[in-house]
Amino acid sequence: MPAQQTIATMSPEPMRVLIVDDEAPARARLRVLLEDIQADCSTRVVGEADNGLAALAFLQQEPVDVVLADIHMPRMDGLELAGHLEGLPLPPALIFTTAYDNHAVQAFELNAVDYLLKPVRAERLLAALEKARQRQPGPARQKLEALGQQLRGSGRTHLPCHERGRLLLVPVAEVAYFKADLKYVTARTPEREYVLDETLTHLEEEFPESFIRLHRAVLVARRALAGFERAQEEGDAYGWALLRGLPEKLPVSRRQWSVVREIAKG
Repeated sequence: MPAQQTIATMSPEPMRVLIVDDEAPARARLRVLLEDIQADCSTRVVGEADNGLAALAFLQQEPVDVVLADIHMPRMDGLELAGHLEGLPLPPALIFTTAYDNHAVQAFELNAVDYLLKPVRAERLLAALEKARQRQPGPARQKLEALGQQLRGSGRTHLPCHERGRLLLVPVAEVAYFKADLKYVTARTPEREYVLDETLTHLEEEFPESFIRLHRAVLVARRALAGFERAQEEGDAYGWALLRGLPEKLPVSRRQWSVVREIAKG
């Protein structure tokens, strides 16, 4: 048997690829390059998406081996997509395709099997796919989240909720409050509650401009606050926060009472 073998020879099954880029010409170029290297690496493009949300919706229906993803995309960018991929039952290998310069790319190296600078070259794509075949488990999800926040200047747009074997994405913009209960955190939207694998401390650090700490067990969205009232009886709550469009009241601790009232005025 020859010492050197191509990927296609070692694995007769083609690698299933999802291309994620908000620019149609960029997606078309990747398709052409994948065709050009078929002799060395057998692949099959099973789908395309123009943002991270669309990519995750596709992946819930059909798993793939490799995701080729741009960084800058509307609705959900490539870095946030990378964090959510880690929560899938069978996480695919992720290869970034980006127009960022070398300074930014140094950071991406920590978060994907490989990165490809646009315009993507066939030899680099082939090398990246070879790495994908032999990839090791990726970095911790929090490392991906921290890098994405640093680069986009804000936290995630969606939070993952694993429910009955499915990945649900909760839009942060729709969350009225987060409430801690034992090991879990519940996110409340106008429609329902979602149980998240998060901590209040991490959420508070990620969304300091959007959510206020009311109590050791509660964060509330600034936009959801309708007013406050003092508690009538001594107890865990010194006062109560009233919410827009929701019937429940949230406890406010004595320590946070004056703080949150001043923040809400601003």
